[in-house]
Amino acid sequence: MAHMQPLIINLAPTGMVPTRMQSCYVPLTPQEIGADVARCAALGVSMVHLHARAEDGTPTEALTVYERIIDEVRTSNPEIVVIVSTSGRLINEAERRATALYLEGRFKPDMASLTLGSMNFATSASVNDPKTITLLAKIMQERGIRPELEVFDTGMVNFAKILIDKGLITPPFYFNILLGNPSTAQATLLHLATIINDLPPQSIWSLAGIGRFQTRANALGVVLGNGVRVGLEDNLWLDEERTQLATNAQLVQRVINQAEALNRAIATPQTVRRMLSLDLPQ
Repeated sequence: MAHMQPLIINLAPTGMVPTRMQSCYVPLTPQEIGADVARCAALGVSMVHLHARAEDGTPTEALTVYERIIDEVRTSNPEIVVIVSTSGRLINEAERRATALYLEGRFKPDMASLTLGSMNFATSASVNDPKTITLLAKIMQERGIRPELEVFDTGMVNFAKILIDKGLITPPFYFNILLGNPSTAQATLLHLATIINDLPPQSIWSLAGIGRFQTRANALGVVLGNGVRVGLEDNLWLDEERTQLATNAQLVQRVINQAEALNRAIATPQTVRRMLSLDLPQ
């Protein structure tokens, strides 16, 4: 049974969208991100999904900023699995999106996000055309970086299978299934079951929810999945009524509490590295 395995907790602390105006708790600088990750790693986070921000708080793909963030994260938690974003939500050019894949040495990421299709969010679109997805997958393969396969709908699982058939991604496969976005799969058992049923063999999957659906999706992940993705990137609030802003640590602690209620252990970074065949950074 999947729920007997230790639970993977993947933290998405910052994202591209949340601002300091929306929440004072969103970590934006390398020091803030590093400190937040350290707090959450102490609770049980084994993976961290990183976005970089410029000094004015806007998203950036600058290598120097990513280096500072990864340095902060790995100084306190050298074994945590580091994932960089190749998001197309604000940047369309594939090569700009691939910038962080070229980090070297101790700054090289273990994994990188790979969104497997285009979609609409509440107020904007994320465009991921087949050529761009394929190019990013090729660069990850050449660089020895495992993709974090982002799935918002069933068609995205099918595109993963196309990449597998082309030999561009290899097992074990790590999928983030994100539910509750307005224009894609919803946080229902039917939508989740359809996606899970279509995953290729040797898949490890974590569950995330957008906005107020985060708590529900995380609970389903704790009960059914290999893991969860949680953090302020997806949801700024502690309650569905949006009366109390959350910290990353509070969101992680809620997942820990859910797991403890089911007597489910939390996966360590070492366990996750074994599951995903990831070497320690050099």
